[in-house]
Amino acid sequence: MTSQASEKICPQCEAILNNDAPQGLCPKCLLQQAMLDTGFPVEARETPPTIEALTKCFPQFEVLELIGQGGMGNVYRVKQKSLGRIVALKVLNARTSTNTTFPERFAREAKALAELNHPNIVTIHDFGCNGDLYYLLMEYVDGVNLRQAMNAGRFTPQQALAIVPPICEALQFTHHRGIVHRDIKPENLLLDREGRIKIADFGIARILWQQRETKSLLNEPSAVLLISNLTQESVIGTPSYMAPEQSSAPDDVDQRADIYSLGVVLYEMLTGELPTSSLEPPSRKTHLDARLDEVVLRALQQEPNNRYRTAAEMTLAIQSAIQPASDDPEEIPNFRRCALTTPKRLAGFWTDTFRPTEFS
Repeated sequence: MTSQASEKICPQCEAILNNDAPQGLCPKCLLQQAMLDTGFPVEARETPPTIEALTKCFPQFEVLELIGQGGMGNVYRVKQKSLGRIVALKVLNARTSTNTTFPERFAREAKALAELNHPNIVTIHDFGCNGDLYYLLMEYVDGVNLRQAMNAGRFTPQQALAIVPPICEALQFTHHRGIVHRDIKPENLLLDREGRIKIADFGIARILWQQRETKSLLNEPSAVLLISNLTQESVIGTPSYMAPEQSSAPDDVDQRADIYSLGVVLYEMLTGELPTSSLEPPSRKTHLDARLDEVVLRALQQEPNNRYRTAAEMTLAIQSAIQPASDDPEEIPNFRRCALTTPKRLAGFWTDTFRPTEFS
C-alpha cells in the first residue's frame, strides 16, 4: 500500500501526479500555466460573441455559425459579401489583448503568417482590429480535423503514413522561414473534402530569427538554431504533445519541437495511444513493419539533438522505411487522398476513404 506521504501532489490543484509530471504540475494546471505565461486566458472559455453582435461589428460578412472555440478565440463560418466566398473568421478572446505588447506582436506575427502560401497550410487572408476585437480572416476548410477522423475509426499504418509527409513538407516550409508552430496536435490538422491535410492555428507560433549568418535550413540544417526575438519566452503548447524542452527550456525551442509533436501524432495514429515515459515501439502494439519503429522513436527522443534535425529529414526516413525488400513496384505502399466530410458520414464509410494509387 502506497503511503499518502510518498505521493506527489500538484501544488495548484492538489491532484495526484505521475512521477514524470512536467514542472511538477498536472496536465490541466500545466496548460493553464502556459496560457498565463503567454497572456492568453486560463479560465473556462469565454462566452463567444453572438452572431448578431458580430454582424454589427463586421457588416462586410454574413455570419453563418460558430464552428470552433479555443483558448485564444472563437472561429465562425462567414460569407464574405464582396467576393461571395465562405471563409473562417477567428475572433480573439477579449482578455487576449490586455497585454500592452500584444498589438505589436499580433500585427508582426499576422503579417508573417499571411505570407505562408502553401497548399498544406490554412491561408490567412486578412487580419485587423475592430474596436477591441482582434481578428484573423482565414481560409475555410470544409472537412474534419484529425481528432474527429481518429475518433471515427482506427487508422491503418498505410493511412497514417500517407498523412505525415504533407505535414512534414508544410513544416519544412515554415521552419525555413523561421516560424515554429509549437502546437502540432490532431485538432490543428485539418482534412478537407478533397483529402488534403492542412495545418491550422499558427496563432501561438513564435516568429523566430537566425542567431547568426548561416546557410538556410534546407542547405545546412545542422548549422542553424532558431532563437526567439521576443523579449520574454513562454511555455506554449498542449501538454500531451509538447516536446520536453517546451516546458524545461522554452527559450531554446526550435523546429525540432514540432518534429517531436508530429512524432506523438504519428504514434497515436499507429497505436491508438499516446506515448508514455516507458515508450514501447509501435510494432509491439499493432501490426507494423518494425523498420518504422526507428522513425517514430527517433522523432520522440527526449533530447532534441537526437531527433531529426528537419521535417524533410523525417520524410526521407519514412520513405526509406517503406521501401519494399524487392524491386517490384507493386510492393511499394501507394495511397490516394482521402475524401472526408463530416464525422458522422466519416464513421459510415471509413473503410472506403483510402484506396491504393500513388504515394506523394
